[in-house]
Amino acid sequence: MERPGYKIVLLLLISISLNIRASDKSDIYASYVNNNMSGWQKIIDRMEAAKVKNNDYLLELVNYQYGYIAWCIGNKRNDEAKKYLLLAEKNVGLLEKVKKNLSMVNSYRAAFYGYKIGLNKLTAPFLGPKSMACAKLALEIDKENPFAYVQYANIQFYMPSVFGGSKKVAVTFYLKALELMEKNEIREDWNYLSLLIVIAQSYSYLDDFQASAGYLEKILKIEPEFGYVKNELYPQVLNKMKK
Repeated sequence: MERPGYKIVLLLLISISLNIRASDKSDIYASYVNNNMSGWQKIIDRMEAAKVKNNDYLLELVNYQYGYIAWCIGNKRNDEAKKYLLLAEKNVGLLEKVKKNLSMVNSYRAAFYGYKIGLNKLTAPFLGPKSMACAKLALEIDKENPFAYVQYANIQFYMPSVFGGSKKVAVTFYLKALELMEKNEIREDWNYLSLLIVIAQSYSYLDDFQASAGYLEKILKIEPEFGYVKNELYPQVLNKMKK
């Protein structure tokens, strides 16, 4: 007969694990809103150092690594980006090995090929098609995966038009991702705010400043003190609308 005390201990351990993960999500979200990337880095370093990582834990960690790598590339911290890209690819490989959420696995593969192109533009002819193939496979596996639509949209946005890229097409896929994402839990999800920013910036690039402002206002209703949006993106779009 199983001892009642064992069940209580097990439930406590599960509860503690869930609370830690909830805390990580909240802390990553706060780091994103407050541009505290050193805090973000500490979280992924601690998570990476954990001796036991189940599949859900790895998926969460890869998402945070994905966001941090993008920030590193955007801020010309290429050596740091390469370091975390290696770790993220290793974790995706572990998920792929056990066939855990292959739509997400291929979405991250698509993104990571894109990061490698960002780090070395000369790799685009070779890695671009691989990125596209992974994004398409991610969508084939799960047509309800918003993250897969984001990656396909990113490829469309950054691919030169002579090779089939289209920023207008990209926006349609970003909007599809948003529609799907909003069907799920989006509270304190940095991916949601990031997608709204990307949509706003895409509309701005297409000179639809009114649409861009609308999405930025949507962000500010959620996070009124989001500095990057409040102090940079939104004033820039308002100035463009005046011109």
